[in-house]
Amino acid sequence: LPQHLATLAAAAQEEAWQSRQQLQAKRQEVAQLQEQLSRARQDGERWASALQRAQREALEREATRGAEQARQQELIRDMKGRLLELLREKDALWQKTEGIDTAMPSPAPRDAGLCARCHKDFRLLSRRYNCRLCQSKVCHACSVDMGKQGRCCLLCCQQRHPQAT
Repeated sequence: LPQHLATLAAAAQEEAWQSRQQLQAKRQEVAQLQEQLSRARQDGERWASALQRAQREALEREATRGAEQARQQELIRDMKGRLLELLREKDALWQKTEGIDTAMPSPAPRDAGLCARCHKDFRLLSRRYNCRLCQSKVCHACSVDMGKQGRCCLLCCQQRHPQAT
């Protein structure tokens, strides 16, 4: 009987030791899970904070965009009003000048010359170019931009690059 009790006591001690080992393992597992939970909560708080900040920034951008849109609408209204004023003013000036028969002749341009190809007068809106190949004076319509080589007349361009035309 004493030996049987000693065996039972030894078995109980072994079982208690194993239970303590399991308990310690479970406590470590619980500690790890609590640490993961804590990190997850911190991450959740950071994400919630970032979300709130993003929402706040989006609302601010939306408010700024709304104010800008309102300013643009007001500018458009003002421009339309100004356009109507200018049209009325133009009509009034046109009505005042309707009775005038002939306009004064415009002064001849000083040494303006003519385009060598189409014979158009060089004026404010028709610029004169010197052909880099034949040195003739041509207008914009009768010349081609050759990049770094400068402009040349259409005839010289056709002779030099027949495949381009």
